Amino acid sequence: MIALGALLVGKMLSGKSEEQPAEPQAPVPTPSGAGTSADGGLLGGLGGLLDKLKDAGHGNVADSWVGTGQNQPINANDLGAAIGPQVIREIAQRTGLNEQELLQQLSAALPGIVDKLTPNGQIPQNHQVASAFNS
Repeated sequence: MIALGALLVGKMLSGKSEEQPAEPQAPVPTPSGAGTSADGGLLGGLGGLLDKLKDAGHGNVADSWVGTGQNQPINANDLGAAIGPQVIREIAQRTGLNEQELLQQLSAALPGIVDKLTPNGQIPQNHQVASAFNS
């Protein structure tokens, strides 16, 4: 489950796929207003993801993942509302998971993933996040 979350977040943040899928997939359109591979993927990088959480009223949760204390959990439905239904739908289509299963797995994995990407309480640049998932 954690590996799936890391894979999803890595692709979500980097906006590119380093590996070819086992089966051909139809291209998924980018939602209007969402980022592209040039600017950090679907959500505008790790900072964009954290901003979406803060804008949705979950700043204390997001800050706990970045900070050095204990990570607070996030409810799957709250995560989905913060990220937005269109982005969740696109990621679900790419992974073959249904949206609720995707949100359950992401809500379980994201706190630890963000925590690992921010060991000193600093949000890394997008290229640093992408290289962390490629290593």
